[in-house]
Amino acid sequence: MVVLSAGVVLAGVATVSLRNLFHAALSLGLVLVGTAGLFLTLEAEFLAWTQLLIYVGAVLTLIVFAIMLTSGMGQGTLASASAHRARSAAVVALFWLVTVGGFSQISWPAASTTSPYTVPVLGQELLTTYLLPFEVISVVLLAAMVGAIVIGLAHVKGRATDPAGLPAAPGAAQAGAPRSGAD
Repeated sequence: MVVLSAGVVLAGVATVSLRNLFHAALSLGLVLVGTAGLFLTLEAEFLAWTQLLIYVGAVLTLIVFAIMLTSGMGQGTLASASAHRARSAAVVALFWLVTVGGFSQISWPAASTTSPYTVPVLGQELLTTYLLPFEVISVVLLAAMVGAIVIGLAHVKGRATDPAGLPAAPGAAQAGAPRSGAD
């Protein structure tokens, strides 16, 4: 568990320190997979699989697609790093010490072994009570992905699009320009 935790921390540091945005996203993927591994070692299988399916399978995929569809991907690296690295590291170290010191003073109660919320009960709730919000979120994510692809393709092909994302007709008047003729 210590090795897995150290791997998550190192991947997290790589996520915020790498200059190549694509490599930073891949490091974020390592953080998310490592976190799922930590959930497995803590015997929280449902959280581990949820972490893998939602964060690694969906969110990270959206991030990677967004990076690949932007025009900045071809440039390779981000702007130069901040000049305040030493100060930032000191603030992070101080925050870490205060957090660890504060958590060590808490007397944590023992975890109960029985819970009314089991995986089958959670699945039943998702597919009955919360079915509509669950489906609405999936449609919104699908619409966002399709919109990103349409915008990315239009930008890559270098063609003009109207606000609806459809190709502008050849010789069409610019938006806001006065039109001649009777309507």
